[in-house]
Parts: sequence; C-alpha cells; structure tokens
Amino acid sequence: MYAIVKTGGKQYRVERGQRLLVERLAAAEGEDVTLEPMLYRSEKPVFDAEGLAGVKVTAKVIAHVRGEKLRVFKFKPKRGYKRRTGHRQELTQIEVTEIAAGKPSRAKAAAHSADASAEEPKPARKRAPKADKEADDGS
Repeated sequence: MYAIVKTGGKQYRVERGQRLLVERLAAAEGEDVTLEPMLYRSEKPVFDAEGLAGVKVTAKVIAHVRGEKLRVFKFKPKRGYKRRTGHRQELTQIEVTEIAAGKPSRAKAAAHSADASAEEPKPARKRAPKADKEADDGS
C-alpha cells in the first residue's frame, strides 16, 4: 500500500514508515502534518477526487534542515562580468506515520448523488418534417 502525495509543488511516492526531505513546511518539530494525496494504491488504485476524499496521509516532522550548498556562477564574455553566489534550500525531514483509506463522508456522497440526479439528460428535440417542394408548386 502506497500513496502519491503533493507538497511544495512536487509529488512523492510514500509508504508507511518512510522518511523523506521535502520543501520547508510551516510546522514545529514533533508536530503532525497532513499531506495532500494525489493517488492511493492498495488492491485497486484510487485517482478520483471523491475516492481521495477518504484517504488521509499523515506525517511527523522530524527536523528542519538546510540542503547542501549550490554554487551559482554568472559570466558574460568580453565584458569582465563575473559573479559567484551560493544557495542552500530550506528543507523539512518528515516520517510518514499513517496512510489510511476510509469511505468518503456521507454528506459528500449525498451531495454527489443529488448532483447526479439533478442533471438528468434532456429529451432529444423532434424536428418538423420538411414539406415537399412538388406539393407547393400547385400543379
């Protein structure tokens, strides 16, 4: 059983007990966070929004860290322009504690069935038969 979650503009494949580094989350160390599921897979995959409403992926924040330093070098030939800068990305280390799939809430299911019944197909329009041109000539 696994899930694909979205956080920080990226998607990750996660399983229970897995640790991973994600973009910095606004949560204190030791706090639980809920991640947005994009897909859930056990026996059957769940892709649709209605099925994903019952999927809950929680993770515990282990630590806030900084990534390794990236060197950025800018250079323009024949102009004497050189700049060197660096960047260290702010990251959060999390551990997935639970991937639970339940049924969607009854209110959402009832609202969905009400929407489906409200959108009944309209009957096809019947066209009037065309008059024969020969009958209109008066001959």
